[in-house]
Amino acid sequence: MTLQAIKPAEFPWFPYEGFTFCLGLSEDGAAWSSGHTAAAHDASIGKMTVAGTMAEQAPIAYRKVMAIIEAAGFGPGDVVHVTENVTVAGLADYEAAAAARAEVFGEHEPTVTTVVVQRLVRSAALLEIEAHAVRGGGELLAASERREAGTWTPSPVREGHDGTVHLPTMVPVDASGDIVSPGDFAGQYAYCLDRADVLLRRAGLSLDDAVTTYDYSTPASRDAYRTTHRVRKERLGGAGVYPGAGGILMGRLHHPEALVAIDVTASRHPLELVNPGWSRYDTLTYAPGVRAGRTLFMSGFAALDLETQEALHPGDIGAQAEATYGSVLHLLEHAGLGPADLLSTIEFCVESALRDYRAVAPVRERLLSPPWPASTGAICAALLRPEFLLEVFPTALYPEGAPTVKEGA
Repeated sequence: MTLQAIKPAEFPWFPYEGFTFCLGLSEDGAAWSSGHTAAAHDASIGKMTVAGTMAEQAPIAYRKVMAIIEAAGFGPGDVVHVTENVTVAGLADYEAAAAARAEVFGEHEPTVTTVVVQRLVRSAALLEIEAHAVRGGGELLAASERREAGTWTPSPVREGHDGTVHLPTMVPVDASGDIVSPGDFAGQYAYCLDRADVLLRRAGLSLDDAVTTYDYSTPASRDAYRTTHRVRKERLGGAGVYPGAGGILMGRLHHPEALVAIDVTASRHPLELVNPGWSRYDTLTYAPGVRAGRTLFMSGFAALDLETQEALHPGDIGAQAEATYGSVLHLLEHAGLGPADLLSTIEFCVESALRDYRAVAPVRERLLSPPWPASTGAICAALLRPEFLLEVFPTALYPEGAPTVKEGA
């Protein structure tokens, strides 16, 4: 079965053909949506617009996403994983988004990843939502923890498509709502990974089964970020393969004193390193690509010369997009895949380059192909290398029956 674009018969918010992303992708038994806000096309001015409070925007964003999921033949009870990208401006009203989510899903609880973003492409948008569904809602591996009101309450751990295990976002806040290791970046990073390990062990797995660790920190923590190498080396890669990774900087996180938040994804399948021969990864605690079952999980890519470590095309986001997607396609080709096998792309554009972000679309049009990946774009405060304007988190899916990397090499 190959990936197919989801095309609802009715989608009143905007005409969705002609973009370098799809509303969502499906294959037999699973569906993935792109990220969607409450924005709609205003024919009177010929533009997409969005307005209102979080309480007004969240239900609309969820209606859009569920219209896509339902067009693929799934319902609310089939949703395994939801990502809510909430802006710094919308963070104070995040409970309204949680209320909208509860209205959609009722007693069914998907895993919820919460990414605090600097802002979204539509400046007035407060929330962007992605959803992943499988028939029957996947397998519940660990129930949600009950915490005191006012804290970040973790959602359940669920297994979705192809043995992928979704965890809620790890934040350095304990069960009482208190910050852990105040002012200690490495201590908070370690706490988040250790909490992920606890949840994975409840599901019969461990951090050895992690396929990606995407972390979010702040510009003030950039100098301390190097301390994560020791923390990661002590906790990750126990099965012989480090997970893919990415690091994004936001103006603030879930708690005013949080220095980092981490999203961990794991897999039931054995892990296989996918590396075209980039030697820089020999000493790093993350891999360019990890194959688990039919899924190719990848690290974040930016405009980096993978041999010299030089940041490419400073100040030119279009040229950086060309280099970034060029590296992604090189990895795909090595893995025996092509752009049509891209399942999703998450793009983080730095706030200072937002005016020129439109230059990325023609690069995608030239390098990617239908059915187009499910895609999300968000704005960050900065990236770990100050020269970078864009970072992309890609994921791809092998067709059924495809040989493993080793078999096909």
